Amino acid sequence: MRMISTKFHSKIDYLTSALFIAMPWIAGFEEVLPATWTLVAVGAMSILMSLFTDYEGGMVRSIPMSVHLNVDVVTGLFLAASPWILGFADEVYLPHLLLGLFETAAGLMTSRSPQGAERDAFEHTHRVN
Repeated sequence: MRMISTKFHSKIDYLTSALFIAMPWIAGFEEVLPATWTLVAVGAMSILMSLFTDYEGGMVRSIPMSVHLNVDVVTGLFLAASPWILGFADEVYLPHLLLGLFETAAGLMTSRSPQGAERDAFEHTHRVN
């Protein structure tokens, strides 16, 4: 079920990206370097991808929304599993797990095209002359 609009998803992207980057200091595990740099890297990548995505929050608009959402799902699954993959689960795992699952869910529940694009495509293919 795709109940999140691309416009709302763009806002979620920038807010969660900032949260990813700040989380190690918010939650106090900045000294666990693999845990810290995993979130910082994912946050920075997410901001860059958002700037280049073809949606309401994009500036350059060269990455199709469907590609963006697929990357969100894969990145979210990696982030959720990263404490065990990268070996820091004994020190911290909950922020990565929760943020990763959120990222995955957002990718799965967002419309694959901007709101106006579906209407415009319909009107273009159903024009009456």
